[in-house]
Amino acid sequence: MPSGDATSQLIVTADDFNLSEGVSRGILDAHQHGIVTETSVMVNLGDLQHAAAMLAATPRLAVGLHLNITRGRPVAPPTAVTEILGTDGQFCGSPQALPVQLRSAAVQGEFQAQVDTFVRTFGRLPQHLDTHHHVHQHPVVLDVLLDLAVSLRLPVRSIDAPMRATMTRRGLGSPARFLGDAGDEPYWTVTRLLSTIPALSPGVTELMCHPGYFDDTIAYSRYGRQRDVERQALCAPEVATRLRQQGVQLVTYATLQ
Repeated sequence: MPSGDATSQLIVTADDFNLSEGVSRGILDAHQHGIVTETSVMVNLGDLQHAAAMLAATPRLAVGLHLNITRGRPVAPPTAVTEILGTDGQFCGSPQALPVQLRSAAVQGEFQAQVDTFVRTFGRLPQHLDTHHHVHQHPVVLDVLLDLAVSLRLPVRSIDAPMRATMTRRGLGSPARFLGDAGDEPYWTVTRLLSTIPALSPGVTELMCHPGYFDDTIAYSRYGRQRDVERQALCAPEVATRLRQQGVQLVTYATLQ
């Protein structure tokens, strides 16, 4: 948007579609009955065909790609990405577990394989790119991600000002501000949403969230039951009312293209 535009626009992105059946259902509910406008899909987990069918039945929900090299098994041949896998053949669980001297080839191979899987499954490119656990804070991963985004002409999530400036220099679209986190306590509650909305600045802000229904698949996840709280908050009528009162426009990443 032009810097002089006084309108506040909000992309509400629910991460982790296809992490579990409960998470996917919760995201759909937070879109159909709440303020979620976009989701990002993990293509190396769960039943991707079922996830695609769920999303096909909800065409107004924009769909991005949640690039993932920290959970589950790779999409690329394991021999091509050995250095980012544990001894069990799965990703190592956190950004901190990535090798200090990470080669870009392994990341590039897996990211490209996940994009190709998305395109085969959905018949189109994702609306945007982001990463699980914000793994693109790693400089090698960020370089690979930006090269990929430039080649595909796709907008990308930026989580801080320096990252956003880097994306701008590469000619990539990214929201002007980023909100959201995941910790021991549910991040988005009704109280926090109601206090955040009036403080939104003009331009495009992305609000990352993690709604869902708690189920056995995420029983041992660090962010499990918190997803129920976020789902309920995002669907709360008073939150939608506050957005209308403040004149905030709900949008998707298409705004940035």
